[in-house]
Amino acid sequence: MATSFKNHNNEYFQDGTKNSRRMKTQNPNGHPNFYSSKTGIYSSKHPLINLPSDPFLDVVTHIFSSKHKGVLALIDSSSGTSITYSQLHLLVQSVAGGLHQMGVSQGDVVLILLPNSIYFPVIFLGALSLGAIVSTMNPLSSLLEIKKQALDCNVTLAFTLPDKVDTFSTLGIPAVGVPENLKSDNSAFYKLITSDPNSVPRPKINQQDTAAILYSSGTTGSSKGVMLTHGNFIAMVELFPRFEASQYEFTSEESVYLAVLPMFHIYGLSLFVMGLLSLGSAVVLMRKFDADEMIRVIAKYGVTHFPVVPPLLTALTRAAKGVATNGLKSLKQVSSGAAPLSRISIEEFIQALPQVDFFQGYGMTETTAVGTRGFNIEQLCNYSSVGLLAPNMQAKVVDWITGSFLPPGSTGELWLRGPGVMQGYLNNVEATLLTIDKDGWLRTGDIVYFDHDGYLHTVDRLKEIIKYKGFQIAPADLEAVLSSHPDIVDTAVIAAEDEEAGEIPVAFVVMRNGCAISPSTLVDYVAKKVAPYKKVRKVVFTHSIPRSASGKILRRELRNFLPSKI
Repeated sequence: MATSFKNHNNEYFQDGTKNSRRMKTQNPNGHPNFYSSKTGIYSSKHPLINLPSDPFLDVVTHIFSSKHKGVLALIDSSSGTSITYSQLHLLVQSVAGGLHQMGVSQGDVVLILLPNSIYFPVIFLGALSLGAIVSTMNPLSSLLEIKKQALDCNVTLAFTLPDKVDTFSTLGIPAVGVPENLKSDNSAFYKLITSDPNSVPRPKINQQDTAAILYSSGTTGSSKGVMLTHGNFIAMVELFPRFEASQYEFTSEESVYLAVLPMFHIYGLSLFVMGLLSLGSAVVLMRKFDADEMIRVIAKYGVTHFPVVPPLLTALTRAAKGVATNGLKSLKQVSSGAAPLSRISIEEFIQALPQVDFFQGYGMTETTAVGTRGFNIEQLCNYSSVGLLAPNMQAKVVDWITGSFLPPGSTGELWLRGPGVMQGYLNNVEATLLTIDKDGWLRTGDIVYFDHDGYLHTVDRLKEIIKYKGFQIAPADLEAVLSSHPDIVDTAVIAAEDEEAGEIPVAFVVMRNGCAISPSTLVDYVAKKVAPYKKVRKVVFTHSIPRSASGKILRRELRNFLPSKI
């Protein structure tokens, strides 16, 4: 079901996809007005948004300068402990004061190694307001991974779980243990968060100063430190959560978001740690995911918005089929990002929760989560796309072989340019120059196309394209076909080296319990639905498909399980 949107004159509108309207959005050469055949540039269909021009504006000041009527800011779903908006700014200032007393100064790097916590945003924003730089990590990271990242970005202080403080001691890094629930005790964190909020010298922070170093997933190469500035985050706040909220009838203060996505990831960080706190929305967080608990939390707290990744959407769909509809009656919107969704996953969700507005979005750590967002209306519910370009963003679709720019309907590599694009990779000039050209275009490595209404569709990763006898095969195409088989639960397709063909597609398949089927039957099933060169050449049955926290297939791990002879 589509949710009502407002146009920029605050009047409810009919979509511009009707033929009469579409004719008016064509330029003389027949291309839509959002695309220039001369430059190859796709422009946002949304009006330009004027971003703050003060060069000495930091993102924390920007967030707390926003006027709203929000009451509850952050709520722990299990304990009910909460932080109100009237408390939030003081707590952030207290943390900044405490950090200053501990010797942390402007330009120092503070590491946050925590699961979702109501104190995560307080620590993050407190450090940034002091002019420090924050780096985040998955709390499940190994000692080797922690050591590597801490050395790479020169960490001076860490915040972590109490039982991991000793881990940092072995690395010679001071650490503060953050409890699940705050107690009036003599702990370092209690002293920090109750420090004098007025004891911080006001640092001079430039929009171009680095605010965070977030490490890319490394699923297609070694992990790299993405340097994001205060200006990047200010743009993210304005072009992602604030702009999206402006498109809906209901006010931001009425919205209750469920935070299951990890705050250490750019997706969760952009929403729950910064963006939504500038709008006055309530954020209910879960420290760890449990499907039954998720349903209980949605009902108890009246959750209206649930940002997800593909595995979460699948879990929500399954849970929705097993509960009374009124258990999810508060839910208005579910949005998915970070990894591609299969057609079947989308269809099953829409069938299970037809009253909920669903859309996808696209963003990267390297673009501060700014890219595209879904946009459903009465006449067009484009569930399969990742949406329209965000305001102030530009794109190109480039033929990865010839380098030529491609028009709507043509598939190529996505390049993005806009105020969310990173400063560069930490200590890696070569990787930065390979990723961002002299004109500011960021090569995403994603294979995409724009349709004639301006909606972006993702196809695959450039590095994952299989080259079979000179033909290009997108693993996602074959995965979509395999996923349509009623007895297949999950699947992933990777390339295997072949002397004759160069590479051939190999499918790893998870079957439903109790289902028995031969590899040759699945090979034939796919062959009937694709061009001859695209067919799967080998099927490997497995119990599970390895995925990252955001739902991306870890193809490099699957390569370890390839048979020695294909």
